[in-house]
Amino acid sequence: MKEATALSYKWRLYQWQAIDPSGCIQQGNIIEQNKKNIYQELFTAGLQPLNIRMKQRLTKRFWKNQERVAFVRQLSTLLQAGLPLVNSLTLLANEHSKPAWHCVLSNIAKGVREGKPLSEMILVYPDVFPDIYPQIISIGELTGQLDKCCLQLATQQEQQMALRVKVKKALRYPLIVSVIATIVTLLMLTLVLPEFAKIYASFDAELPWFTRMLINTSDVLIHIGPWLAGIVSLCCFGYLRKLHPHPRWKLREQMLLLRLPLASRLVTDSCLSQIFQTLAMTQQAGMTLISGLAAASSSISNLHFQASLIQIREQIMQGVPLHKAFTGSPRFPALCHQLIKIGEESGSLDDLMLKLAHLHNEKANSLADTLSQTIEPVLMAVMGVIVGGLVIAMYLPIFQLGSVMG
Repeated sequence: MKEATALSYKWRLYQWQAIDPSGCIQQGNIIEQNKKNIYQELFTAGLQPLNIRMKQRLTKRFWKNQERVAFVRQLSTLLQAGLPLVNSLTLLANEHSKPAWHCVLSNIAKGVREGKPLSEMILVYPDVFPDIYPQIISIGELTGQLDKCCLQLATQQEQQMALRVKVKKALRYPLIVSVIATIVTLLMLTLVLPEFAKIYASFDAELPWFTRMLINTSDVLIHIGPWLAGIVSLCCFGYLRKLHPHPRWKLREQMLLLRLPLASRLVTDSCLSQIFQTLAMTQQAGMTLISGLAAASSSISNLHFQASLIQIREQIMQGVPLHKAFTGSPRFPALCHQLIKIGEESGSLDDLMLKLAHLHNEKANSLADTLSQTIEPVLMAVMGVIVGGLVIAMYLPIFQLGSVMG
């Protein structure tokens, strides 16, 4: 019975129970678009359905990069150990803890067992495996070095994954600290300061202007706080659900990052490392330059670099040398143009692209550490000024009262 077919956002994971011709109850998991198709497949397999229930909606986000890379690395290890491809795929399918992955890998193994190439079976699942996976695996099948190509693919993906995690952590840290500082400030204004205001009301004396200003701000926040929180929540929800997924807003967000002083260098080096790593790997695997550029553009999430790679690819197809095509793009620094030109002239383009990938990877890692070390003391100082100012405003009337009594 068919376990799964091409996946998209409409596909779901179902669990079924059925009675076989001998009267025994059978059960399993299947990926399908709707229950009607499952009933047809069960009847075709000679089973009488008893119960079918949906377990999970399979969106593109369900298929984690860590699991994808782990599959390719484990496949490479099994192939290098001498295990046949079908047996390796079957073993990985049976050992996987997630039913959806089990269905996908079982169906891939079934297709390979029937004589289909692994790259062709992987192409059936575009949401599970990005374009670079079937392309590299296809090269491995043609050259008879599938194990080495899988290992190379896994290593490249792991390096990119580690760099992405570090870059995201460096960019998110200031945001997290800022949110915490805002929450602390709001709590002090709405919970702590009103208690001090009640005490000061019994003094029958004029309060310092700074304290009066903060008390007035506190009163405003207490009265309009629920409405303000509701409006902010609705705006955040609308942005995340409607605006954020839209390509136009993604372009604006990514352009903002590319204009911020430290963040722009970090994002640029991260993207350049990913691009040249992909190009170096595809060149070493024997793919054409046009196919390598297509793989690089589809694997990168930054839409501005993606557009630049598409333009470069179009120029290459028109016969423009690679270094000249890169020169016309402002996203790539002069060093890239020079080394690519040397690589074209010396016939060592893959080696020089790998050097560029390592160079920008080191720069991105160094910048990620620098960003955290630079911003942390600044944010701590800002938090200290805010909290310290609030504390001074709360205790300033007491200090003044003490000086008057003295």
